[in-house]
Amino acid sequence: MEFKFSLKYLLLTIAIFLIEVLIATKLAHIFFIRAYLGDVIVVMLLYTFVKTFVKMNDEKLILWILGFSCIVEFAQYFTVAEKLGFRPGSLMYIVIGNSFSWIDILCYAAGCLLLFLGLKITQSKKKKQTIAG
Repeated sequence: MEFKFSLKYLLLTIAIFLIEVLIATKLAHIFFIRAYLGDVIVVMLLYTFVKTFVKMNDEKLILWILGFSCIVEFAQYFTVAEKLGFRPGSLMYIVIGNSFSWIDILCYAAGCLLLFLGLKITQSKKKKQTIAG
């Protein structure tokens, strides 16, 4: 792991964040997008955010993000936000969340799997381009 700023990942982070804001505000009435797609995309947001500042092994980072996401989800099961004194509607209450769901964990796993597959496809294409000349 090495600290290294990446403008490419910063721009991707901003773009994905704006998509998440769009989902939470303008597309909130579409259940599938709000309930599932947002959770799939949020792990990608975490990935690009970390990659903005740190150069590290992609597979380890994806596993770390999946673990982190599960910890946050289980914190919801144990109502950690309330126990820490955060009020409903406050930023930290929203970040930690307030309702546990196994489906959310499946969405995080699906997002991590898509990230992993996307990286493998990208690496394969780069490798073929290097070999081809």
